[in-house]
Amino acid sequence: MDSLISLVSVFYIYHECFMKQTALITGASSGIGKELAYLFAKDGYELILVARRKEKLEALAGELREKHGTMSTIIVQDLAAHGAATAVFEKVQDAGKTVDALVNNAGFGTYGKFWENDEQKEIDMIHVNVSVLTHLTHLFLPGMVERKHGQILNIASTAAFQPGPFMSVYFATKAFVLHFTEGIASELEGTDVYASALCPGPTRTEFSTHGDIEASTLFDRKLPSAKDVAEYGYREMKKRQVVIVHGCSNKALLSLNKISPRSLVVKVVKRLQRK
Repeated sequence: MDSLISLVSVFYIYHECFMKQTALITGASSGIGKELAYLFAKDGYELILVARRKEKLEALAGELREKHGTMSTIIVQDLAAHGAATAVFEKVQDAGKTVDALVNNAGFGTYGKFWENDEQKEIDMIHVNVSVLTHLTHLFLPGMVERKHGQILNIASTAAFQPGPFMSVYFATKAFVLHFTEGIASELEGTDVYASALCPGPTRTEFSTHGDIEASTLFDRKLPSAKDVAEYGYREMKKRQVVIVHGCSNKALLSLNKISPRSLVVKVVKRLQRK
C-alpha cells in the first residue's frame, strides 16, 4: 500500500513539474487575444487557438512554435454560428486536450442608433459576446473545479460600468460579462479555480475599425496598444484579481462614475460617443 501511495505521489509531482498546461483563447487571430497568446506561450503553455481566419491562426501558431517551441491546436470556428461553443468543446475533446486556462476574448461591437443598426448584427453580437462566452465557461469550468486547478479570463470593457448611447447593445453585453465574472469568481472561492474580467478602455485594435466605431470621438486620441493591455491583464490575472481595469485615466473616470448622477454619466458618454 505504501509503495502504491508513493507511486501516486510521484505521478502527481511529475504531472505538476513536467506536464504543460493548456490555454484556450477565442478571438486569437488578432488584437488582445493574439497578444495574450504570446504571453501564455512565453510561460510555457500549450495553446488552443480559436478564430474564423485559418491563415492568421496558422501564421500565429508557426510564430509561437519558432519562438517558444509552443504546440498549438488550431480550431477554425465562426462563433456567431449556431452551436459554436459545443463545436469548440467537442474539437478540444477529440484532440485529447485538457484546458487549464480559458480566455473568452472573442467579441465585436457596432456603432449607431440601435433602431437603425442591422438587426442580425445586434443579435449576433449578443450571441458572441454573451451566449458563447457563457456556454464555453459552462462547458470547461466543471473540469477545472474537479481538478481543483484552472483560470477563466473574460474580456469585458470599461463599457461595462455604464450605458453607452450609439453602442447600446455592446455596452450591455460587457456589463453582463463583468457581472457574470464577478458572480462566478465568488462561487469559486475555495476551489483553486479563479475568474477574472479584464476591462480595457478604447484600445488600438481591429475592433475599432469595424462598424464605423472608429468615427467615435473616443478613438480620436492616442490609445494604448493591444500588447500593453494584454500584458497588464495577464499580470493581474496571475495575481488572481477579479476586476482588472487597464489605465489610470480609465480608473479615474470609473471612480467619478460612482459619485456622479447616472443621468449625467449617460450624457457624458453620449457626448464622447458622438462622431
